[in-house]
Amino acid sequence: MKSLFSFHMQDDRAFEELLAKVIDFMNREALTFPKMYTGLLGSKLEDKVVEVLQQCAVGTCFEDQIVKYSGQRFPDIVIGGYYGVEVKTTKANHWKSTGSSVAEGTRVEDVERVYLLFGKMCEPVCFVCKPYEECLSEVVVTHSPRYLVDMNLSKGETIFDKLGIPYDELRCQPNPIRTILDYYRSRLKEGEELWWLDNDHSKVSNLVIRMWSSLSPQEKQRYQIKGFSFFPELLSNRSDKFNRMAVWLATQEGVVCPNLRDIFSAGGKECITKNGESYPGVSKVIGKLYRELFAIQEFIQQVDDAELQEYWKCQFNIGKKWETWCQLAINNLETINTTGIPLKKLIC
Repeated sequence: MKSLFSFHMQDDRAFEELLAKVIDFMNREALTFPKMYTGLLGSKLEDKVVEVLQQCAVGTCFEDQIVKYSGQRFPDIVIGGYYGVEVKTTKANHWKSTGSSVAEGTRVEDVERVYLLFGKMCEPVCFVCKPYEECLSEVVVTHSPRYLVDMNLSKGETIFDKLGIPYDELRCQPNPIRTILDYYRSRLKEGEELWWLDNDHSKVSNLVIRMWSSLSPQEKQRYQIKGFSFFPELLSNRSDKFNRMAVWLATQEGVVCPNLRDIFSAGGKECITKNGESYPGVSKVIGKLYRELFAIQEFIQQVDDAELQEYWKCQFNIGKKWETWCQLAINNLETINTTGIPLKKLIC
């Protein structure tokens, strides 16, 4: 077998010529036997590709070096230990599909150059093959981030062009998913949040979706404390002040709350007493905040600095988490009642 070091850039053209012969053969055969090809899905198509590769490789440096990997490996077919062919299909009349995992944890060792052979398996059946990295437009999520395949991408439109990082550089990073998440996080609009988190993140998402009404009183109280801690804008007069918490509840905690405003604000006004001084006419949301201040402070001190920076969207000095939250809370609420008593008198 030809050594790995013998396959370099000079062989890319020869390998691409081999793939061109494979595509030409399969497209011509599909015109003659369309019914046979529409039945070649999954591993059956992979077997067909291997068969045609072996036929077309006779007399070339790739002869007798074609191996199909069984099981969940990437790519599906390896040639000479250096080149790979990933086979994807769709039964719809378009050229898009969900690709392989961003993490590439099942990548066959030593494979350096991967090509994507894509089959549109509805009549007329047609096949296209391109370098893998030239077919990946975005990242989508099933159980983990996966590339979105688009065989009609123009030059400069790949996900790697958007990231500003070549495919081979990204795939060799210790945590490529983190780079992907950082990119999408930088493009979030107000009220949006990523719902998938990488394994290095300290938070986890629940698999089960629950309604707020099904939670125990203790769980509801815990989520209110977290809400005040992560989203100081709950104290503001903004019309969208509940949006970020609603998204967070659904995506990170698996809780759907259709009436979040009522959870915090319903019930009119109340009176708060601190150090013998009464503060009448305080809104319900401030009353809830005041009663949970100790729990909020305790929770904030336990949360990782980086996580708080993500939610608060600001930097702060080490050891100043509580002071930072207090300032954010004060900034989000001008007054707590009709007499204009500042929030600072209650939390400091």
